[in-house]
Amino acid sequence: MTVQMRRLLFWGSLVSLLAIGLAFSFRPQAVVVDMLEVGRGDLVVTVEDEGETRVHDIYVLSAPVAGHMRRVDLHAGDAVIALETIVAEIEPIDPAFLDPRSEAQAQADIRAAKSAEALARAEVDQAQAELEFATRERERAAELIKDGTISRRDLDAAERNFRTARAVLATTLAALDVRAFELERARAALVSPTQSRASGDECACVSIRAPVTGKVLRIVQQSEAVVAAGAPLLEIGDPRNLEIVVDLLSSDAVKVEAGQRVMIEQWGGDTALAGRVRLVEPFGFTKISALGIEEQRVNVVIDLTSEEKLWQRLAHGYQVDVRIVLWEEKDILTLPLLSLFRDGGQWTVFVEKDGRAELRHVSIGRRNTLEAEVLRGLEEGERVVLHPSDRVNAGVRLAGRND
Repeated sequence: MTVQMRRLLFWGSLVSLLAIGLAFSFRPQAVVVDMLEVGRGDLVVTVEDEGETRVHDIYVLSAPVAGHMRRVDLHAGDAVIALETIVAEIEPIDPAFLDPRSEAQAQADIRAAKSAEALARAEVDQAQAELEFATRERERAAELIKDGTISRRDLDAAERNFRTARAVLATTLAALDVRAFELERARAALVSPTQSRASGDECACVSIRAPVTGKVLRIVQQSEAVVAAGAPLLEIGDPRNLEIVVDLLSSDAVKVEAGQRVMIEQWGGDTALAGRVRLVEPFGFTKISALGIEEQRVNVVIDLTSEEKLWQRLAHGYQVDVRIVLWEEKDILTLPLLSLFRDGGQWTVFVEKDGRAELRHVSIGRRNTLEAEVLRGLEEGERVVLHPSDRVNAGVRLAGRND
């Protein structure tokens, strides 16, 4: 072999190796992706929100009359018995202090009442004297009528004078009582708050008793104070009669019906509690969200169906997470929502076939926040790409991250 041929063979081999290396370097690389095998499972569609526990029947005890309420000896959590436990006592309000003019007027009223009482006593003495004279005249006439010294008419006149004098005495005695009571009333106008406090233990108070058997939930007014009629004092209820209320968006509330199953989570226990929808209230209300947006909300009331011993530590006003089951099905073909995306208005996934990505349109049924029901387009066992990036296109070679 000549030198020229050996040179050609050397450089040709070198160029060929370089070309092969460049071709291998610039060939399309497989895209590393997360893939999941499509399988069958259970799908539960729920609506979720935060709820709050509350006692079904709360009794707010208020003051029946205005007065001075004594300090409430009960505390939140204390047990009460219907119609037996006295929860509060109200006594009359202390009189107000008198200003100098009012005090002078009250002193003058006392002096006037004393004078009127003295006048009434004098009239009683006069009436008693008239009655004594009339009594003796009647007795004298009764003796004289026997001898015929006086006429029958004179005897009747003596009897009339006696009865008249007796009636006048009764009238003056009643007037004396009236003047005595007027004097007491005038003296009562001068009663000071200190005198009222000193005699407070002797006062007959209005006692407020528990209307039902249960526990004290909250005390609005613990210390003694002057309360107005109708002022709330404390709340009583039975913690064993507990329910959950959750305010849902009106668009979610229309999907909820009475009798639907409920899962109660994040309430503080190790396991979720079971419940059932009892009522969807027939009216909504406006609520301002944390972002300042006005929302129409509807209260949904839920009964606890788990055993009481599982949730006995729950009480009025506790926060829980509620999941109301709108639809559930077992053993159906499901697909993670992370693998779905829109292509021309249709739900689409990338399916791994022979190591390459295949674009496939699928039909989706019910779905929750994690999975969706596959109606058509996929078979059990096929592998789909999870959260495909912009590097994944139809025909691209795929490599599983965990393969």
